Amino acid sequence: MAIQEFRLPDIGEGIAEGEIVAWKVQEGQSVKEEDEFVEVMTDKATVTITAPFDAVVKELKAAEGDIVPVESVIAVFDVGAAAPASNAASSDSTPAPEPAPVPVPAAAATAPAPAPAPAAAPAAFEQASPGKVLAAPATRRRARELGIDLHGVNGTGPSGRVTNEDVANFAAQGGGLAVAAPPAPAPAHTPAPAIAIPPAPTGATETRTPFRGLRRKIADAMSRSKNTAAHFTYVDDINVTKLVDLRKQAKEMYAPTGVNVTFLPFIMKAIVAAMRQYPEMNSALDETTNEHVIKHYYNFGIATDTDQGLIVPVVKNVESKSIVQLARDIQDLAERTRNGQVSVDELQGGTFTITNAGNIGGLFATPVINMPEVAICGVHAIKKTPVINDEGEVVPGRVMYLSVSIDHRIVDGATGARWMNVIKECLEEPSKLLFEV
Repeated sequence: MAIQEFRLPDIGEGIAEGEIVAWKVQEGQSVKEEDEFVEVMTDKATVTITAPFDAVVKELKAAEGDIVPVESVIAVFDVGAAAPASNAASSDSTPAPEPAPVPVPAAAATAPAPAPAPAAAPAAFEQASPGKVLAAPATRRRARELGIDLHGVNGTGPSGRVTNEDVANFAAQGGGLAVAAPPAPAPAHTPAPAIAIPPAPTGATETRTPFRGLRRKIADAMSRSKNTAAHFTYVDDINVTKLVDLRKQAKEMYAPTGVNVTFLPFIMKAIVAAMRQYPEMNSALDETTNEHVIKHYYNFGIATDTDQGLIVPVVKNVESKSIVQLARDIQDLAERTRNGQVSVDELQGGTFTITNAGNIGGLFATPVINMPEVAICGVHAIKKTPVINDEGEVVPGRVMYLSVSIDHRIVDGATGARWMNVIKECLEEPSKLLFEV
């Protein structure tokens, strides 16, 4: 009998934890290498992890719905067993070793004092921010709570990343809070108690499902954004009469190729034009280093409504693509996102988000910022309405509203308004988009 622990793998850079959505196996079950093993939800995507070898599942150490840190033990395998093993089967002439505990308490008792941090971070991170310690946001938050300087913690994760366990070990050895800190200020508000929903009245019915998976991830992200970013929303109406005519021509021209040219590529190109004049709108706040990061590349997340909930695939390098290329990318990403075929890489790296409810209806909305981005643009329905032309005549026209929610900590209201004016000019006179470089 050979006992092997299985740790939640580091699915992608910046992923600190995952939610166990569904186990594909049961304790005592035999599995083959590459059999589906567990479905895990991260902040970026839902992935199915396969079994790493032929074995019997000895123990599942997390329940469906549990949030577990990366690198923590989630299952134990009996690699030497040839068939499903009962609980009694583990007692033979040679006692099997117990699964090693998660090393937070064990390492705290035996590990030597942590070595100083390396002089230089790995090159890929050094280029962006010299001297920055590689650690996930949740790890940084925990270190701040414990008064620990991450520069003094020896990282044992991939590429020297400091993990939650590293922080816990360091704290257990006396690290952190070495200097008496002033009392923490009282919280601005007391968290509201959990709300319990009473059972349905006699004779009435209701449906209850576990609040987990993508729906809970969306709830967590929206709550964090509203509780952190200082939202303000700016709305303007756009006379898109000329754009409607141009888009109709493009749609008819490329329909034989299978490409559906929508209004969204034009809007994306107009946003790039506005961001080149007001780059603060394509930025983020790194709260771990207190750095305002302006992005000189344009990767736009497109909020996509799916049967599982809202997912945001990212169209990369918008500035270097034509209207037709963008239309093709949007169509492909949306289809694969709804079919569950989008990759983790295609769900990260965004610098700005667009949410489009125009095909559903409504006048305008105040979307919630997709942090750590500083703004999100809402695209709304195009409506037939009277407009005044250049000659002062009232004529039939097409008008739409664009709304943008902006993080007021980073971007001033005047900047947001001027940014919207550039978009308005480009969409009302779409020929201007032809001269964008």
